[in-house]
Amino acid sequence: MAMRKKADPNNMSFLDHVEELRWCLIRSILGVLAGAIIAFLAKSFIFDTLIFGPKRPDFITYRYFCQLGRWVGIESEFCDPNFNFIIQSREMSDLFSAHIWTSITVGFVIAFPWVLYQFWKFISPGLKSNEKKYSSGFILISSALFFIGVVFGYYVIAPMSVHFMVTYDLSSEVATQPSLSSYIAYIRASVLASGLLFELPIIIYFLTKIGLATPEGLRKNRKFALVIVLIVAAVITPPDVASQIIVAIPVLILYEISILISRIVLKKEEKRKRKIASP
Repeated sequence: MAMRKKADPNNMSFLDHVEELRWCLIRSILGVLAGAIIAFLAKSFIFDTLIFGPKRPDFITYRYFCQLGRWVGIESEFCDPNFNFIIQSREMSDLFSAHIWTSITVGFVIAFPWVLYQFWKFISPGLKSNEKKYSSGFILISSALFFIGVVFGYYVIAPMSVHFMVTYDLSSEVATQPSLSSYIAYIRASVLASGLLFELPIIIYFLTKIGLATPEGLRKNRKFALVIVLIVAAVITPPDVASQIIVAIPVLILYEISILISRIVLKKEEKRKRKIASP
């Protein structure tokens, strides 16, 4: 098989860029599939330990919030969660479909640094030499933020969502017996949404680089950002104020960090322009 020759980035046509993008997507998909295969083979750990962990009354989050409540003198509902429910499979293909799609989701999480590397490899030819040297830092920081968000989503948002939805009482005539697909959808949405939310500093960095964000604008629109953060928190968490505040606080901290990053980037850009303009 003939090896695909690497095109010169400075002399690439539109079709060459499309071809490079195609290979970038292929390599990313292969990375996700590799992670998915690992997750598929680790079925017991993925489902029994991770996926179904938040449905157990002794889950670490419930124990922690119980101790926290007692520390402040409040008897929390997390101390004795009434989790008398069974997750049901209502369709013939539910089990197999859940296994496949959960494996793909876990594969994406595992392969996230690889996908980022492929993305950076695609756009790096258009960057300046001084920008390319930060590629490793970009991949490391972005991956770290994503994984921190995933952990936060799994240990905070997901169990709080499960606890609220399962213990919510409408009538004694109705028992909560969620389907497998709806339960996994809650866990998946909580984890992935949180992981992507934690990418906010990286997004602000690039928006500042292309001139769409400034520290002054971010500070000026802080109150609007607060509203947006609360709306997002309301979407990905149970509809109670405590859960929304717990989710909103780290996102607001990330927003303040983003303002600092924007200011640093802008100062470096101004310094670079002055250096070029000086004789």
